[in-house]
Amino acid sequence: MARPLAAAALTILGGAFIALGGLVLATLGTILALTIGFHSGWFYVGLVAGLLTIAMGGLMLLLPMAKTGLGIVTIVLAGVSVPFAFGGFVVGFLLALFGGALAIVWKPPVARSAEPVPPGPAPPWT
Repeated sequence: MARPLAAAALTILGGAFIALGGLVLATLGTILALTIGFHSGWFYVGLVAGLLTIAMGGLMLLLPMAKTGLGIVTIVLAGVSVPFAFGGFVVGFLLALFGGALAIVWKPPVARSAEPVPPGPAPPWT
Protein backbone atom coordinates (compact mmCIF):
# COMPACT_ATOMS: atom_id res chain seq x y z
CA MET A 1 0.00 0.00 0.00
CA ALA A 2 1.28 3.46 -0.88
CA ARG A 3 1.95 5.86 1.97
CA PRO A 4 2.64 9.61 2.17
CA LEU A 5 6.30 9.15 3.09
CA ALA A 6 7.49 12.71 2.42
CA ALA A 7 4.62 14.20 4.42
CA ALA A 8 5.24 11.84 7.33
CA ALA A 9 9.00 12.45 7.30
CA LEU A 10 8.61 16.24 7.32
CA THR A 11 5.98 16.02 10.05
CA ILE A 12 8.10 13.79 12.29
CA LEU A 13 11.19 15.95 11.80
CA GLY A 14 9.21 19.12 12.46
CA GLY A 15 7.68 17.52 15.53
CA ALA A 16 11.15 16.73 16.86
CA PHE A 17 12.15 20.40 16.54
CA ILE A 18 8.87 21.50 18.14
CA ALA A 19 9.37 19.06 21.03
CA LEU A 20 12.91 20.37 21.49
CA GLY A 21 11.63 23.96 21.61
CA GLY A 22 8.93 22.90 24.04
CA LEU A 23 11.51 21.16 26.19
CA VAL A 24 13.58 24.34 26.30
CA LEU A 25 10.53 26.36 27.31
CA ALA A 26 9.51 23.76 29.91
CA THR A 27 13.02 23.85 31.35
CA LEU A 28 12.90 27.64 31.58
CA GLY A 29 9.50 27.36 33.23
CA THR A 30 10.84 24.91 35.77
CA ILE A 31 13.75 27.23 36.55
CA LEU A 32 11.28 30.09 37.04
CA ALA A 33 9.17 27.91 39.28
CA LEU A 34 12.16 27.05 41.44
CA THR A 35 13.59 30.55 41.65
CA ILE A 36 10.60 32.85 42.00
CA GLY A 37 7.85 30.40 42.83
CA PHE A 38 5.85 31.00 39.65
CA HIS A 39 4.50 27.73 38.29
CA SER A 40 2.19 27.17 35.37
CA GLY A 41 1.23 24.18 33.27
CA TRP A 42 1.38 26.32 30.13
CA PHE A 43 5.12 25.72 29.94
CA TYR A 44 4.49 22.11 28.92
CA VAL A 45 2.04 22.79 26.08
CA GLY A 46 4.87 23.14 23.55
CA LEU A 47 6.39 19.83 24.56
CA VAL A 48 3.02 18.10 24.24
CA ALA A 49 2.43 19.77 20.86
CA GLY A 50 5.77 18.43 19.62
CA LEU A 51 5.03 14.91 20.80
CA LEU A 52 1.57 15.01 19.22
CA THR A 53 3.08 16.24 15.95
CA ILE A 54 5.47 13.29 15.94
CA ALA A 55 2.49 11.01 16.58
CA MET A 56 0.63 12.56 13.61
CA GLY A 57 3.60 11.73 11.38
CA GLY A 58 3.59 8.14 12.59
CA LEU A 59 -0.15 7.87 12.05
CA MET A 60 0.30 9.13 8.48
CA LEU A 61 2.42 6.06 7.86
CA LEU A 62 0.05 3.68 9.63
CA LEU A 63 -3.27 5.11 8.38
CA PRO A 64 -2.72 6.64 4.92
CA MET A 65 -6.48 6.75 4.30
CA ALA A 66 -6.84 9.31 7.12
CA LYS A 67 -4.24 11.62 5.60
CA THR A 68 -6.51 14.65 5.23
CA GLY A 69 -7.58 14.75 8.86
CA LEU A 70 -4.06 14.07 10.07
CA GLY A 71 -2.72 16.83 7.83
CA ILE A 72 -5.23 19.32 9.24
CA VAL A 73 -4.36 18.36 12.82
CA THR A 74 -0.65 18.68 11.97
CA ILE A 75 -1.16 22.20 10.62
CA VAL A 76 -3.11 23.17 13.75
CA LEU A 77 -0.37 21.74 15.98
CA ALA A 78 2.24 23.65 13.98
CA GLY A 79 0.29 26.83 14.67
CA VAL A 80 0.04 25.99 18.38
CA SER A 81 3.80 25.52 18.48
CA VAL A 82 4.51 29.15 17.59
CA PRO A 83 3.62 30.72 20.95
CA PHE A 84 4.22 27.65 23.12
CA ALA A 85 7.44 26.16 21.71
CA PHE A 86 9.03 29.07 19.85
CA GLY A 87 7.70 27.39 16.69
CA GLY A 88 10.32 24.68 17.11
CA PHE A 89 12.93 27.38 16.43
CA VAL A 90 10.86 28.29 13.31
CA VAL A 91 12.32 25.27 11.49
CA GLY A 92 9.95 22.87 13.23
CA PHE A 93 6.97 25.08 12.45
CA LEU A 94 7.84 25.22 8.74
CA LEU A 95 8.58 21.50 8.47
CA ALA A 96 5.34 20.53 10.21
CA LEU A 97 3.38 23.04 8.13
CA PHE A 98 4.73 21.66 4.86
CA GLY A 99 4.31 18.08 6.09
CA GLY A 100 0.66 18.71 6.93
CA ALA A 101 0.05 20.40 3.57
CA LEU A 102 1.71 17.52 1.73
CA ALA A 103 -0.45 15.05 3.60
CA ILE A 104 -3.60 16.89 2.56
CA VAL A 105 -2.73 17.02 -1.15
CA TRP A 106 -1.14 13.55 -1.41
CA LYS A 107 -2.95 11.08 -3.63
CA PRO A 108 -2.11 7.39 -3.82
CA PRO A 109 -0.75 6.26 -7.17
CA VAL A 110 -3.21 4.77 -9.61
CA ALA A 111 -2.79 1.02 -10.11
CA ARG A 112 -2.15 0.23 -13.74
CA SER A 113 -2.97 -3.09 -15.23
CA ALA A 114 -0.37 -4.91 -17.31
CA GLU A 115 -2.99 -6.28 -19.68
CA PRO A 116 -4.08 -4.15 -22.60
CA VAL A 117 -7.63 -2.90 -22.48
CA PRO A 118 -9.75 -4.52 -25.21
CA PRO A 119 -11.37 -2.12 -27.65
CA GLY A 120 -15.00 -1.26 -27.09
CA PRO A 121 -17.82 -2.22 -29.47
CA ALA A 122 -17.82 -0.71 -32.94
CA PRO A 123 -20.07 2.31 -33.42
CA PRO A 124 -23.47 1.41 -34.91
CA TRP A 125 -23.08 3.59 -38.02
CA THR A 126 -20.18 1.58 -39.51
